[in-house]
Amino acid sequence: MSGSGRLLSTSLTAGDESSPRIVGGHGAWFTLENGREVIDASNTAAPLGHCHPEIVEAVARAAAAPVINEGWHWAEREQAADDLIGIAFDGEDWAGAVRFFISASEANDAALALCQALTGRAPLATRERAYHGGAGLARELTVQPQWHGGLSRAAGGVSAPPRLATVHQLPAPCGARVTGQPDPTRGEGWTGRAREMLAASAAVLLDYSQGGVYHSPAYQDRVADLARQAGALWIADETVTGFGRVGGWFQFQHGRSRPDLVTMGKCMSAGGAAAGAVVLSAEVAERLRGTSWQSYSTYRAHPVAMAAIRAHLRVSRRDGLYQRARELDGLMLDRLGQIAARHPSVARVDGRGLHWTVELHGPDWRDWRGEDPSPLASRVVARALEADVLIATSGEQTSLFLAPPLVVSEAELEQIFAALDHGLALADGEAGP
Repeated sequence: MSGSGRLLSTSLTAGDESSPRIVGGHGAWFTLENGREVIDASNTAAPLGHCHPEIVEAVARAAAAPVINEGWHWAEREQAADDLIGIAFDGEDWAGAVRFFISASEANDAALALCQALTGRAPLATRERAYHGGAGLARELTVQPQWHGGLSRAAGGVSAPPRLATVHQLPAPCGARVTGQPDPTRGEGWTGRAREMLAASAAVLLDYSQGGVYHSPAYQDRVADLARQAGALWIADETVTGFGRVGGWFQFQHGRSRPDLVTMGKCMSAGGAAAGAVVLSAEVAERLRGTSWQSYSTYRAHPVAMAAIRAHLRVSRRDGLYQRARELDGLMLDRLGQIAARHPSVARVDGRGLHWTVELHGPDWRDWRGEDPSPLASRVVARALEADVLIATSGEQTSLFLAPPLVVSEAELEQIFAALDHGLALADGEAGP
């Protein structure tokens, strides 16, 4: 934990050198307190960059709205639901209804609880190394050890809170496009055990990037088939990958299967306000007919969030930004391949579109105990910052991730690659196979 004065906070990176103070931003750039400008290369909440004028205008206008809680009708909220289905889910006739939330953590928690109520089952399933949030059942399906809501100590050891649910972990498809690691779920050997786990689960929640795992449409389709055979619901967590991060509106659209529910957050409002949502299939929405989903919150679907979401959808569709990551995927693949070949400290590189993970040689993520006050990944971040680029870690000793805004230019990407190159030079002298 880190604190400045009375503020208690948790950082993705360790040390002041890798966590600079930010005072402003524009486009793909941050402004630091000393006046320096650095590229924001790891921020999935800012697909349109920082301070996009149409987001700022929408938020400023909505700030004059009355306080409208979730229980009262508000036309902008209904219009936001129509826009979300009509634009981001255009052509997806299976999509039936929307409920807005304050964050993806809350959306995942509510969706999982709904699945438990619908199926009468309590256990839940996800894949290894998943992250789904820090609240309620979403926290339970966060199986990355460093983000399970406990306490880690510099002296070593972790204190974890009691579990709230039985969670089954499916094998993770942790191959790598760049460095060539094989996908352990390529065959059928893992499906028998997966079938058993899903038969006891209310739902399986899948994301597409956490822990540096970027699975294929084939993995999604196989899990979806197994879930349906087992009577479990399938939830696609598009918190990171939604709204264009990997090309197209959502990653699930690259497969043939379609989820029972889709959860989202983070990027929905393009940084304009905290927001989340659950989109239910028409079939699940029909199952709720004649019932009341007993879940309520004062600040869900706040007027500011609704205005920001609508502005984001409008800008992304008009400017084609939801396709930009797909256009840049080849460039990212090529340049990161060159970087991996140059640096012996790099163990694994994988990603899609504009979200990539670089893993260094070092302790396995399963052995994380939080005892290292200055992990190698954080020191690589600090060195990359010397080249005016801010990248981030995922809180582990050896993982870095790159996720610049969708408005990033190719020239800015080249600066990101150069800064990563500079940072990894430090790791080459310290990390070995």
